[in-house]
Amino acid sequence: MTFKSEQDTVEALLLIPDDVSGPLPAVVMAGGWCYVKELIQPEYAKYFLAAGYACLIFDYRRCGGSTGLPRQHLVPEDQQEDYKNAISYLETLDEVDSERIGIWGISYSGGHVLAVGATDPRVKCIVSNIAVVDGYTTMQKCHGAMMFRDLEAQLLDDRRKRVQTGEYGTIPMSGPPADGLSTWPFPEIRPVFEDLKASSAPAHEHWNTIASVEHLINYNIYPHVSRIQNTPTLMIVADHDDITQWDKEIEVFNLIPTVNKKLVVVGDTSHMTLYSDLSRLALAATEAATWFSAHL
Repeated sequence: MTFKSEQDTVEALLLIPDDVSGPLPAVVMAGGWCYVKELIQPEYAKYFLAAGYACLIFDYRRCGGSTGLPRQHLVPEDQQEDYKNAISYLETLDEVDSERIGIWGISYSGGHVLAVGATDPRVKCIVSNIAVVDGYTTMQKCHGAMMFRDLEAQLLDDRRKRVQTGEYGTIPMSGPPADGLSTWPFPEIRPVFEDLKASSAPAHEHWNTIASVEHLINYNIYPHVSRIQNTPTLMIVADHDDITQWDKEIEVFNLIPTVNKKLVVVGDTSHMTLYSDLSRLALAATEAATWFSAHL
């Protein structure tokens, strides 16, 4: 199925639990950096379906089955608008209770859902997993001082070339530092995404525009969270997460003013473990399903 998000057409999966009559509460789901809707999110959705929730999982514009150019160009504000337009689409469906819509995100979208929940009153419940919350600090820490200098130089070079040619340069999504610059310079990321691409998400592309990284560096969730005043919010962090920095995530959690919030720390777990280890994934998904059941 599809819905419109501004000028583009967004492709989505609508999952409905078996043997449950509607209208149903629903969870809007989208992924992180260079995700497509089939990439790991259906594994999380299984837990929400079992709890009686409909799930809408969508591809951001310019990615996967959705339209939009340039391809693999990730603009966080656009992706947050895609979330809001997904909610608008759900409101039109007879199967969905439009007064009971929650949002779920992971990694980059773990930050998005905090921004969307802060600015869209239709969101009744938020679940944020291993979120990107401060893109500048994240990129500095991920790349280190010397590689970050090189990354900033590449961003400027690409910006100058775009003015001259109108074309967007590209960069690998991930890879070991010895292979050159990438957005996420960690050796463990690519094998996990390659396995997921081979098994369930063939539409995944492991690259993005260089300009996407500039958007990431300017990404900051901190100004949004003061507006989450009465929306139940669950944040799930991993205690070995040095990709999106779990200490920064906890810092954001402490700034959310609603008293109706919960922090879950998944122990002995890294960022990528919540993709590659289904037993760890089950811990995070069960916490999320329980939160939705209590508050949505």
